[in-house]
Amino acid sequence: MLQELATDTLQEVVNENEKVIVQYGATWCGNCRIMKPKMKRLSGDYEGITFIYIDAEKNPESRKLAQVTNLPTFAAFKGGQLVNQTQTNKEDILKSLIDEIANN
Repeated sequence: MLQELATDTLQEVVNENEKVIVQYGATWCGNCRIMKPKMKRLSGDYEGITFIYIDAEKNPESRKLAQVTNLPTFAAFKGGQLVNQTQTNKEDILKSLIDEIANN
């Protein structure tokens, strides 16, 4: 299930969950709007991973966790640490990022 954070509390979520995938987006970002339903669909395919959407414009502290410079950015966290990130509008690239932490 994809959870949308309304506050700048991503650090807490990353610390409290072993595996986390984050989509950083913004309301003005077309590719973010395209990828959000794909992220939501993929979130149903994986157990043991927390899926988060956060508005990078409204939550600058959360944005710093993955040094986000472009949107959409997808970040994979494991054990409280950033493992990898990518900027993409392709579902297969997002799936590869998720698989990096799902299979380890």
